[in-house]
Amino acid sequence: MFNFNYYAPTKVVFGRGAEAQTGALVKAQNCKKVLIHYGSGSVKRTGLLDRVKASLDQEKIAYIELGGAVPNPRLSLVYKGIELARKEGVDFILAVGGGSAIDSAKAIGYGLANEGDVWDFYEKKRKAQGCLPIGVILTLAATGSEMSDSSVITKEEGWIKRGYSSDYCRPRFAIMNPELTMTLPDYQTACGCTDILMHTMERYFTSGGNMEITDSIAEGLMRTVIANAHILVEDPSDYDARAEVMWAGSLSHNGLTGCGNDGGDFASHTLEHEIGGLYDVAHGAGLAAVWGSWARYVYRDCLPRFRKFAVRVMGVSENGSDEEIALKGIEAMEEFFREIHMPTSIRGLGIDPSEEDIKLMAHKCAVATRGSKGSAKVLHEEDMYQIYKMAL
Repeated sequence: MFNFNYYAPTKVVFGRGAEAQTGALVKAQNCKKVLIHYGSGSVKRTGLLDRVKASLDQEKIAYIELGGAVPNPRLSLVYKGIELARKEGVDFILAVGGGSAIDSAKAIGYGLANEGDVWDFYEKKRKAQGCLPIGVILTLAATGSEMSDSSVITKEEGWIKRGYSSDYCRPRFAIMNPELTMTLPDYQTACGCTDILMHTMERYFTSGGNMEITDSIAEGLMRTVIANAHILVEDPSDYDARAEVMWAGSLSHNGLTGCGNDGGDFASHTLEHEIGGLYDVAHGAGLAAVWGSWARYVYRDCLPRFRKFAVRVMGVSENGSDEEIALKGIEAMEEFFREIHMPTSIRGLGIDPSEEDIKLMAHKCAVATRGSKGSAKVLHEEDMYQIYKMAL
C-alpha cells in the first residue's frame, strides 16, 4: 500500500425533506449574500427553487440567482457568474442541481477568490489559492462533486473539456434528499449510476499498492450500485434504491475508495472528456462507451485486479485461467451497461467520429495529460488513438 491523506470536510444532511434546512445551514456560514446557481429549469418546475428561497427568506439571507448550467458546464457561464457575483458582493455560492451546477459553482468560486483568468487553473498553468465557500443541494446522483475536490468545465473555444482539483472547492455542506432525484429521466439516472461506478473503478484498477479494506469498500459500493441500478430500471420511484445510489455517489468520489493506492487510473475519464468536449454527449454514457475498449486494451497489464473485480464484483466463476476470468468480468460489466440502456460503443452515443476526429481527440487527450495517463497501464497518444478506434 501507499501512504495517503484523507480529507472529507463536507457536512452531509441526508434524507426526506432535507432541503428545508437550507436557510439554517447557509446562516451558519456567516455570509451576507448568496448566489443561487442552478441549471435549466427542473428546479423551478418541481418547486425546489421556491422552497430553497423560502428557507433563505426565513433566515433573512439576501440572495441573487444565476441559472443556465448545462451538462458539460460552459466556461462562458462561469465568467458570467464571476462578473455577477463580484458586482453584487456575493460571499457564498449555493449550487442547486447535479454535477454541472456544482462544478460551475466551484469554478465561479475559484474566479472570485483569485486574480486572473479562472481557466488558467483548468489548463494547469497555475494553482488556485482559495475558493469562495460553496454549499450544495443535490438533485442528481452521479459526479460525486458534492463531496469531491474536483470540477470539470468546457471551454467553448475549441470545445476543450478540462478538470481541476483542489481541496479549496470542497463544499461546506451537501443537502441530499433522494426524493429530489425521482423526477429524472431514466437515461440520466443510468448515466449517473455509470459515473458512480467509474469513479470507483478508476481507483480500483491500479498497478500500484492496494489495501484490502479499501478494496472491500470499493467492491461493496460497486455491487450496491449495480443491484440498485437494476431496481431503478424497473421502479424509478423506489426511495431506498435512490438513497443507496445517492450515498454511493458521494463515497465514490470523496477519496475514500482510493485510500492506499497510487491515486487511481482515470484514463477512461480522460478519454471521455475529449468525446464530451467535442460532441457534448452525456458524461456517464460517454464513459460506458469507452470503458470496455479501455479494459480490453489494458487488462493484461493489470490482470490480478481485473480477475479480482470479475469474481468479487461481477460474480464470475473462478473456473478457468486468470485471463479468461478477467475477460468474462469485462463482458459482464458491458452486459450490465446494456441492461440499464447505456451504450458500449462510441457509435452507440449517436455519433460517428471521422478518422480526423479520432486523431484530434487522441492528440487533445495527450496534451491534456501532458503526454501520458493511467495506472493499470500507462497510455500515450498512440494508445489513446487505438482505444478510440476499438470503441467505435
